[in-house]
Parts: sequence; structure tokens; C-alpha cells
Amino acid sequence: MSDKIKYELEFPIQASPSLLYQYISTPSGLSEWFADNVNSRGELFTFIWEGSEEEAKLLSKKADDRIKLRWTADDEEGLNYYFEMKIQVDEITKDVSLMITDFAEEDEVDEGKMLWENTVSDLKQILGSS
Repeated sequence: MSDKIKYELEFPIQASPSLLYQYISTPSGLSEWFADNVNSRGELFTFIWEGSEEEAKLLSKKADDRIKLRWTADDEEGLNYYFEMKIQVDEITKDVSLMITDFAEEDEVDEGKMLWENTVSDLKQILGSS
């Protein structure tokens, strides 16, 4: 298996960090834009899309700042890949951005970026930030 490539994306979002954090860190918030349905039990999050299910393990989270998860399939294989959603606030302008860090196979990076762009676009619409 080839190594995955790390990539980062930045999305300006017009919302308070605490409101944005609710949408990136809670099952109900994530269900609104990231997946059709999201359940969590302790450190395990179950994401459901059109009948398919993926589990992710919570690696870390910090209130109003970030959440970092690893797909359990990667975890079981001992792989260190993860995806992180981090809220960044510009100290001077107070502009809020959602920073995404993710990994993909070399030939799937563009597809991964497009997927994030589409899902974050849904999030912006929900927040009235588009």
C-alpha cells in the first residue's frame, strides 16, 4: 500500500468559533452537513452515508478550537492517518476560518479536496455564511 499524502485546506467562514465548533464536534452538528447521520458512543463516532457506515475514533478535541479523528479501519491497520477540523481566528481581523487536514492516496488528493469543498459549502449554507 502506498503512503497517503497529507493536504490542508482553508475555508473562511462567517460564524462565531463557538457556533462553528458545535457543527464540527457534535453528532447533531455533523449530521447537518458532513454525513446523513452521525452517532457517537464515547470516543467512537459512526458516520452514515446513504446506507454505508464508517467509524472514526476521537483522537483529540479542544473546545471552540479543533476536533481530530481517525477512521477505525486505519487505526486497526496501525496507520497514523487522521482528519482534523480546526477553527482559526485571525488575531487582528477576527476573521474565522475552518482549517481541514486530511490524507489521501496521491491519485485521490484532488477528489478528496473536492469532497471537502462540497461538504464545507453545505456547512456554510447552514450557517448562512456562503
